[in-house]
Amino acid sequence: MTSANTNIAEYDYLIKFLALGDSGVGKTSILYQYTDGQFTGKFTSTVGIDFREKRIIHKTSMPDGSPGRSQRVHLQLWDTAGQERYRSLTTAFFRDAMGFLLVFDITNEQSFVNLRNWITQLQTHAYCESPDIVLCANKVDLENQKVKDEEIKKFAETFNMPYFMTSAATGQNISKAIECLLQKVMVRIEVAVDKQHVAQQAKGQVHLNASAGDEKGGCAC
Repeated sequence: MTSANTNIAEYDYLIKFLALGDSGVGKTSILYQYTDGQFTGKFTSTVGIDFREKRIIHKTSMPDGSPGRSQRVHLQLWDTAGQERYRSLTTAFFRDAMGFLLVFDITNEQSFVNLRNWITQLQTHAYCESPDIVLCANKVDLENQKVKDEEIKKFAETFNMPYFMTSAATGQNISKAIECLLQKVMVRIEVAVDKQHVAQQAKGQVHLNASAGDEKGGCAC
């Protein structure tokens, strides 16, 4: 077996997530905390785009409550630069991403206000007008919270997205936020696969019925 085939056999799905938000809100720290369980207080601005990777076993829970299939998932977590000058570069990755972590800093009110601009970017460049998004209200470990809980809840409800109060420093709700996003994406995938399977079955049935009609017609001649 070639190395390429070996790599393919190691997982069932390659899932790409994109972390979005203003510069300095903690996107890089969130991804490092999730993949490596590490945090550094030193701020280094992401230049352009970077990514982290992690492999997990995920068992999907379907919307009707039925258990889905267990899947080996290879996660690629893309980290985007928040600065405006990199925007044309980062938006090029929007269409390939299957889910989005929308991050703001609860101690920076402007980063919360700018979330609407990021959503507009998503609606313009993502794979569909209603992509799967999870909101991360980051840096809850800090005391000088500027964005009120009620504002965060209202915003999340307005755009119909789950939200988590997160801390990259302590790890609070980081895994829960990403697992929630993965659950949403995997449900979308499984529903699409099931629909495709049903469509193929229906197409096969139509073909069988047509064949039976041809045979019947031939006998009657």
